[in-house]
Amino acid sequence: MSTDQPRKPRVAVVFGGRSSEHAVSCATAAGVMAAIDRDRYDVLPIGIAPDGQWVLAGDDLDALAMRPGRLPQVPTADTDVMLPLATGSRSLTSVRAGQVPSDLGQVDVVFPLLHGPFGEDGTLQGLLELADIPYVGSGVLASAVMMDKHYMKVVFEAADLPVGPYVVITDRQWLTDPDDCRERVAGLGWPVFVKPCRAGSSVGITRVTDPDGLAAAIETARAHDPKVILEAAVFGREIECGILAGRGTDPNRASELGEIVVTQGHDFYDFEAKYLAEADVNLSCPADVPPDDAERIKSLAVAAFEAASCEGLARVDFFYTDSGEIILNEINTMPGFTPHSMYPQMWAATGLAYRDLITELIELARHRRVGLR
Repeated sequence: MSTDQPRKPRVAVVFGGRSSEHAVSCATAAGVMAAIDRDRYDVLPIGIAPDGQWVLAGDDLDALAMRPGRLPQVPTADTDVMLPLATGSRSLTSVRAGQVPSDLGQVDVVFPLLHGPFGEDGTLQGLLELADIPYVGSGVLASAVMMDKHYMKVVFEAADLPVGPYVVITDRQWLTDPDDCRERVAGLGWPVFVKPCRAGSSVGITRVTDPDGLAAAIETARAHDPKVILEAAVFGREIECGILAGRGTDPNRASELGEIVVTQGHDFYDFEAKYLAEADVNLSCPADVPPDDAERIKSLAVAAFEAASCEGLARVDFFYTDSGEIILNEINTMPGFTPHSMYPQMWAATGLAYRDLITELIELARHRRVGLR
């Protein structure tokens, strides 16, 4: 009688990447790999260096942690990790110059913990679709559109969801007619928030209180993305809701609401407040919102998730004003995922612990077909 044990599903945790959010992705991977159920899954850590090289990464989670004065980074190596060129094999290969390629074995699902362009924006998702490998999270279209704050708002407006006033400035517009750009922005009133269209983690964002600071803020954003979005300031509380896809045809699920309160030293919830100055930020969950408004926010979060054709998970961010107005700010299709991030905290408050949340996302991906769906 055979004593062979069934092979555990193999999860490739992919992190790092070419975007300005490389360090955030490393920290997210450290949290996930520390909590993933190793009795249930085999884990293959794969890092993407800032130059785009795919490398085998070790399990040194401390090296991936983010600390003041030290941002983690995936180092380059003399061996590349290659995805299969033909569909159906799902086997990865390790390639070193001058040597015979080494088979790394089959991967059952990829957990892509990349933030920003070249990872969260549909590019990696397309690569995995071509390789016929299941993966956690949204597909190509939703990932690409929700990464671009301009087209994200276009989708929300078409779905009759409430968004605030905004102006988009393309590279060509700023280079050929900056005066017209300034005039359009002035119509928003002051202050405004100037953001790269296709970046996250508050990278490159500036709060501008008058016309004198506008050009410098636009150039700061353009250092990360030639297309810039400027949003009228909304004076309200920052409320977030986590969405988790339903199994099969079950309804998509909304978490308890969370609230971000920046207590000191920051004009808004910037990069430092998010990742390096935890004492300056209070993440409150469940948020203190009247029940009727809380249900409306949850309903709008699910509606935004579905309007964008998101899959797996998303964090949906809102502004909630003193008058009870609810304004949809944005969707993040791969939110921060450390144990201290808002998305896992909201689901913990809803009754789904961090490890169980990771398991649920992996299982959603394993049971979802690749390709058109």
